Amino acid sequence: MKLDLENMSYLDSETEDTKLLNLGLRVTWIGLLANFLLIILKFWGGIAGKSQALVADAVHSISDFFSDIVVIVGLKVGRKSADDDHPYGHGRIETIASLAVGLILLIVAASILYDATQAIYEHRGSTPTVLALIIAAVSIITKEALYWYTIKVGHQLRSSVLIGNAWHHRSDALSSIAVLVGLVAARYNPDWYLADAFAAGLVSLFIGRVSYKLVRSALYELADTAPDSEIMEQIASISGQIPGVLQAHDIKGRQSGPLLLIDLHIVVKSTISVHEGHEIAEAVKSAVIDKIEIVGEVLIHVEPESELL
Repeated sequence: MKLDLENMSYLDSETEDTKLLNLGLRVTWIGLLANFLLIILKFWGGIAGKSQALVADAVHSISDFFSDIVVIVGLKVGRKSADDDHPYGHGRIETIASLAVGLILLIVAASILYDATQAIYEHRGSTPTVLALIIAAVSIITKEALYWYTIKVGHQLRSSVLIGNAWHHRSDALSSIAVLVGLVAARYNPDWYLADAFAAGLVSLFIGRVSYKLVRSALYELADTAPDSEIMEQIASISGQIPGVLQAHDIKGRQSGPLLLIDLHIVVKSTISVHEGHEIAEAVKSAVIDKIEIVGEVLIHVEPESELL
C-alpha cells in the first residue's frame, strides 16, 4: 500500500503506512528508555567499578538519548500530511532530523578518537572491577538488539533517520565492545592497559564513516540531487507504455524524506480532447506510483504532438 501524502491520517488512520509509522515511533521510544537506563547504569558502574572508560561510554549513551529525541520529532513532524504551508509534505523535516543524527554521530566519533589518542599519549591505565565488565556486557547486548530492531523498522519505513539512529545504537555497542576489551585486558593483563584506547580509536573511525555517509545523503537530498538514473529510466519506460502516450521526457525528481516527488512531460496527439489528455495523465501517474514503491507524487505536464516538431 502506498503512502498517501494528501489523505494519510497520522493518528487515526489504520492504513499500513500509519501502522509502520507508529512502529517506528515505538522502537525509538524503547531505545530512548533503554539509553536512559544505560546512562545511569554506566555512570554508576564506571564510578563504583573504577573504570574511566565506562564513564566515557556513559557520555556516548547521552548522545544516543538526545539522538532518539531528534528521531521522534523528525518522524512525528516529517510524516505529517501536506498542508497549506507545506504543499509538498513534511518529508524534508525528517531529512533535517537525519542530518542532525549524522552530525551527532560525527561529534561522538571525534570525541572518542580524541579521548583514545589522549589516553595513549598519557599512558593512562586502571584496574576495573568485575562490576564494570558486567555492565559493559549488558550494554553490548542491549544496544545490538536495539540496532537490529531499529534497522528492520527503518527499512520497512524507508526512513533514513531511523536507519541512522540504528547505526547510532550499533556505534554505542561497538564502543562498549572496545570498553569491554580494554577492561578485560587491564584487569587480567596489566601489560595491555592501553588495549581499550586503541580499540576505541578504531571504533571511532568506523562511526565516522557511517556518520559521513548519513550527512552526505541528507545534504544531497536537501540540495535536490537527482535520483538514480535507473529509477528515472524506469519511470520513462512505464510512462511510455501507457496507451495514448507518444513520448515521455524532461523527467525530474527530488527526494522528500522516504518518498520521491516526480515531474514529467508526456506528449499526446493534438487531436484528442482536454478530457482525454487528462485521463491519459492520470493513467501515467497511477502506473508510476503503483509500480515504483518509493514514488509518492507525480506532477504531469501534457504536451500536444505538434510541439515535437
